[in-house]
Amino acid sequence: MTQREAIIPPGRDALYEKHGYSAAIRSGDLLFVSGQVGSLEDGSPEPDFKKQVELAFERLKATLATAGATFEDLIDVTTFHTDPENQFDTIMEVKNKIFPQKPYPNWTAVGVTWLAGFDFEIKVVARLPQAA
Repeated sequence: MTQREAIIPPGRDALYEKHGYSAAIRSGDLLFVSGQVGSLEDGSPEPDFKKQVELAFERLKATLATAGATFEDLIDVTTFHTDPENQFDTIMEVKNKIFPQKPYPNWTAVGVTWLAGFDFEIKVVARLPQAA
């Protein structure tokens, strides 16, 4: 049986402990990352939508880095949006800076009505690079 290992970026332990989940779980060479949001240091939502999306990607990057991965290791991306039609251009602007060239990760976008005060959330699965 494959062992599960919790991955929590430095400085975020209290937030994950408070809500009773892990930022990510490593299982073999796969990393399953919980939904990351654009939260301020106290866990509250960043009010500016573009900054909230950028912060969500920063949180994702930190979680990946804690496990030894990068955006290039992503194999599955799911994003959640409270107002996809009006948010799409902003999200694409941020996304295109992070993924400027092919091959792009596969991506599923889901419109939702509630994200605990947030307007954007991203969760991913990554394949961890082999240790040299």
